[in-house]
Formats: sequence, structure tokens, C-alpha cells
Amino acid sequence: MARKVILAIDEGTTNAKAVLVGRDGHVLSDGSSPVESYYPMSTWVEQDACQIWSSTVAAIAACLKNGPASEISAVGISNQRESVLAWHRTTGEPLGPVITWQCRRTAPACDVLRKAGYEQLIIANSGLPIDPLFPATKIKWLLDNHCQGEALGNICIGTIDSWLIWKLTGGAIHATDASNASRTQLCNLETGDWDTELCELFGVDPAVLPIIHDSSCLFGKIRGLKGVPDGTPVASAVGDSHGALFGHGAFSPGDGKVTFGTGSSIMTTLHGYMAPPSGITTTIAWQLNGKPTFAFEGNILVSAAVLPWTAQLLGLPSVDVLVDLAQSVNDPLGVNLVPAHVGLGSPHWNAQARGLIDGLTFNAGPAQIAYAAALSIALQVCDVFDIIKASTPSGIGMLSVDGGPSRNTFIMQMVADYLNHPVTIRESKEASAIGAAFLAGLAVEFWPGLEAIADLKRRGRTLEPILDEGARSVVRARWRKSVSRSTHFTC
Repeated sequence: MARKVILAIDEGTTNAKAVLVGRDGHVLSDGSSPVESYYPMSTWVEQDACQIWSSTVAAIAACLKNGPASEISAVGISNQRESVLAWHRTTGEPLGPVITWQCRRTAPACDVLRKAGYEQLIIANSGLPIDPLFPATKIKWLLDNHCQGEALGNICIGTIDSWLIWKLTGGAIHATDASNASRTQLCNLETGDWDTELCELFGVDPAVLPIIHDSSCLFGKIRGLKGVPDGTPVASAVGDSHGALFGHGAFSPGDGKVTFGTGSSIMTTLHGYMAPPSGITTTIAWQLNGKPTFAFEGNILVSAAVLPWTAQLLGLPSVDVLVDLAQSVNDPLGVNLVPAHVGLGSPHWNAQARGLIDGLTFNAGPAQIAYAAALSIALQVCDVFDIIKASTPSGIGMLSVDGGPSRNTFIMQMVADYLNHPVTIRESKEASAIGAAFLAGLAVEFWPGLEAIADLKRRGRTLEPILDEGARSVVRARWRKSVSRSTHFTC
């Protein structure tokens, strides 16, 4: 007899993944397919919408082939956030590239808005500072450069979740969820809908934007997807970082997670809406039954991506070799690597900052540079965590870590040490997809309620901080000086 499961898609920056999740909340099978990025100009990062879809289809096929005989109760989606695209409402053909979250092409437009004094208005309405990371200025760029001549009624614009919902339902549904909408800089956090004042300010007609729904919702029905029966409900959509938070069961105020990937997201749940302190953002973590759960978040632009870059710089064959080299020494000898390759995100929000390696002496060699690369992952998290911790009334509770680097004890011990807070490494590496599966399961009563999901066993191990305060303070003070130097480049 076929086992009932949830099929969850996690469309990320470098791979599209798919997993089957059983009632115990564990992954039964998975599949993945790579997604390419393109760099047509300095600081520009693009992807191809059609390739994202074909990679998603390939990941689903691999997952189903690898898995047990199953009856799919629903499909859920988690997705890379802040990446945005436009397509034709009738033909479904993309209008221009996917402009990814890493792309900095709209930095000049952001500078104009900032100099005109609009930042406080934008933060007050959207919870987000002015920065090229967020889609609003990218949407305007797409409208100006790839949608000219198209009737407004023929244009669909959305984040990756809305593109996947459109494709999965055979072009029937143009929708998004509250978590993804809250990252566009066009959504009013208090009303949960597109903000007329922000749309006018950014030059975006709300008619081209998707309808906003709950994160757990019957969005539509599958049509024409090989291996998944027509009529299967598409029952969740959630940003990948939000999905990971939900997947970890961070349902109490102060519970949080750090997702390590190309970039990193540090997120903690709140008891209710709070205006964001300087350096971080307020976001909708998820929305159930019309009620949003809010979170503080800090977004790091370059996190694990610094490891393959540094390996290549040092002529090493792999990231594993790089990390082994880093572990061969106990001290970077004052060397810092600031991975501001595309600017700095939270808490600095400096699009003009550039990466640097400093503190070099004749005593320093490749091992110290490798160590500094690994250390930069932890220290960037600390910069964000300081603000979240100081601003969260409930204090910080359980802190889970996920993503590729979370499987490396050496790097995660650095995180625990410099945060001076225990971190729990989750056994499952697919936290975002599991969160999407949980949300989809709620919509179709695969799980009877949030309590049932909270009660599921989550395997993991906890690392306690072991570094003494004196050593921590010295390293962090030196790091702050290096970050300051990185922000003084003129680009």
C-alpha cells in the first residue's frame, strides 16, 4: 500500500531540490538539480527562469524515482528569496532574466531614494531598509528594460514562489505568500497587502503583482507535472529562510535559526510586530489563518560562498581541503577576510563595500587565510546576532543551524564560541523543504495542527561555547576594524 507523503520543493540559488516527507516529519527521499547563475556585468547576477523550472522538474523526477511507492497528499514550495522575474500572462514566456537576490544593479536607484529622504517611510511600511537586495527597485528595472510595449494586463511579476505556482498549476494561478511578499519592499507589514504608497514610490503598478495568501493555503492544483497526479493541491509557499525557521519548530518568541548557504539568514520569532532596530529587518515569518507571525532577521550577502572562492584563490582542489587546511592552525595570526564581494548586507547595508584580506605579515600563510575565511562566516553572524539579542524582549531561546556549512563541526563551534550561545546542529539538511512540507500538510490536514508538528522529534546535537571572553573580545575588535576598512572603497 502506497504511503501518504508531502512533496516539498526547495528552489535555491545553486540547486533545485525536492523531498518526500512522511508523517513523522523525516525525509524519505530527495532529488536535486543544479541552477546556473550568470554575471553579465560587475555586481550583476542573473538566472534563467526556464532553467529554474526545468531544474525543478528534474529534481522532482529524481526524488520520486529514489523514493518509496507514495501517494502525494500535497505539494509545498520553499524558495530563494528576493529574486524576481517577469513573464507574459498569456504565453508564460519570461520577460527578461531572473534578477537574483545577490544582484546589485539597482544600487544607483537605491541611492537616489535614500538621498531623497525616503528610507524611514520605507522602513516604517515594509520593515526593510533601502538596499539592492530587495525586489522593489529590481521590479522597476524589469518594467523599464524588458516590459516596455507590453500591455499592463499581460505582465506578471513575482518572486520565485509565484513563478513555480504559475508553472505547477499550468498558468492558472498568479499568487504568492505573505512571507515572500514581506521581502519585496512593496508589502505593508501591518495590513499584509500591497502598499499603495510604496508601489507609487517605486513606480510599480499593483496590477502586475501576485495575490497574497497565507503560507499554508490551497493555492491551486497541479496540472501537467509528470509523476504527480493532476489535481494534487499546491498547498504552501514560503521563503526558504522562513521555511527553515518553521521546520525547526521555532514557534516560541525568541527561538531562532541561522541558515548557512551562499549567503546567510539569522532569524528569531517575535511575540508580535516590532519596528526593526537599525541594521536588521522585521519580516513576516509565516502566516496561518490570516494571522502573521513576525520575526527579526539579518541577511548576510556572502557566507558559505566565500569558501569555494578562497579555495580557488589558494589553488586548492575543494572546500574540504580548504577547511582541513584551516583546522591545521589554531590562530589566524591577525589575518581577517571580509567577504564583501558584492557589498555588505546586515547590519551594515553598504552596497559600495568590497572584500578584503588584511592583517597580513610574513608569518601568515595559506592556512591563516583559510582560517580567516571560515572565521568570517561566524563573525558576520555575530554582528547581526548582537542587534537581535539586544532588541528581542523575550531573549534568545533555542538556536538551530542548518545549511551546508552546518555539517562542519569546526565552523559551527566557531559560531557557538563567538555568539557565546549554544547552537543545535539539526540532522536533516533540508530544513527549508521540511518547513514547506509542514505548512502544506497543515493545509490538507496531513497533520492536525501546529501542536502535532511541534511534538515531532527533531534529531540534532548541541554545541556549547568554549572560548573564553578575552580571546573572543580581541578577535571581534580586530574584525570590526577590518569591516570598517572594507566600507571605505570607492566604486
